[in-house]
Amino acid sequence: MKRIGFDALTLIVGAALFTMTPARSAAQTKAPPGGRYKEACKLVQLPCFLPSLGTLYVDPSTMPKGPWLGYDKKGHLVNQIYMVPITDMQNHMSWDDLKVGKGGRVNHVSILFNPGHPGMGEPHYHIILWYISPEQVKALK
Repeated sequence: MKRIGFDALTLIVGAALFTMTPARSAAQTKAPPGGRYKEACKLVQLPCFLPSLGTLYVDPSTMPKGPWLGYDKKGHLVNQIYMVPITDMQNHMSWDDLKVGKGGRVNHVSILFNPGHPGMGEPHYHIILWYISPEQVKALK
């Protein structure tokens, strides 16, 4: 009986944490985000707009892991990206202090392999927190 009550409480608290909307930073929900964030294409050799990711901004002090903030062509924040090297995962590293952008409610998460690119040359995974629906992601061109 006590176990069922604990499980129910855990489920309720977990659901509440998952669905709560953090306070939005007006400076980060519209491009450019300001503060220490710089346009990624001015820091590394990447296009200024990446189809299916958007225009990326990053705080240079958090590179390469991120967060990288992605904006659509209208300047709306659509995602937040972390880049995690495979070697770090194989070495069983933990990340409990990653910086967080202020994006609002996460719609879904994508985890994508990348063999390397300017700004993160080694193989890694993109962990993408999406603030838009999967249908809107497909339209992000």
